[in-house]
Amino acid sequence: MKKSVIVLIALVLIVVLLGGMYVGRRNQMVTKNETVRSDWAQVDNVLQRRADLIPNLVATVKGIAAQEQTVFHDVDVARAALLSAQTPQEKIAANGQLDGALIKFLSVVENYPQLKSNESFLKLQDELAGTENRIAVERQRYNDAIQDYNTYIGLFPNDIVANIAGFKRNEAYFKASEASKEVPKVEFPPPNR
Repeated sequence: MKKSVIVLIALVLIVVLLGGMYVGRRNQMVTKNETVRSDWAQVDNVLQRRADLIPNLVATVKGIAAQEQTVFHDVDVARAALLSAQTPQEKIAANGQLDGALIKFLSVVENYPQLKSNESFLKLQDELAGTENRIAVERQRYNDAIQDYNTYIGLFPNDIVANIAGFKRNEAYFKASEASKEVPKVEFPPPNR
C-alpha cells in the first residue's frame, strides 16, 4: 500500500510538472505571437502613412511633369494594391510593387529641376523620406519578432508544445524586392560650356 501511494504521488508530481511546463511554454508562444501581430500593426501603420503621402506628392509632380503619365499610373496602381491588400503576405507583395513604382517615380523627379525648388514638393519629399526610414525600422522589428517566434517554437521541447497547441511557423518576412535591388538611372543634362 505504501509503494502504491508513493507511485501515485510521483505520477501526480510528474503530471503537474509536465502540465506546468506545457502551460508556461504555450503562454510564451502566445506572447511571442502577439508581439509579431503588434509589430505587424506598426508596419501596417507606417505603410498607410506612406500611402497617404503619395497622392500629394504625385499631384505636385503631375503639375510640372504632365507627360510622365505611365509612371503616375504605376504609382496609383501600386498604391491601390497596397491599400486593398488584406494579409501581411499580400501587403508585403504590394509594398514591393510600390517600392518599384516609387523608384521609377523618383528617377522621373530627377529630370525636372524645377521640382527641386518647389517648396511643397520638398516638404512632401522630406516627409516621405522620414516615413521610408520609419518603414525600414518597423520592418526590421517585425522581421526580428518573427525570427524570435519561429526560433522559439522550433526549439525542443517547444516544438512538441507548438504542434499540440497549433502554433505554426510564420513565413511573412519582409524581403528586398527585385525592383529595390535595381539602381535607378539618373541622367543629368551635360554642363553648359
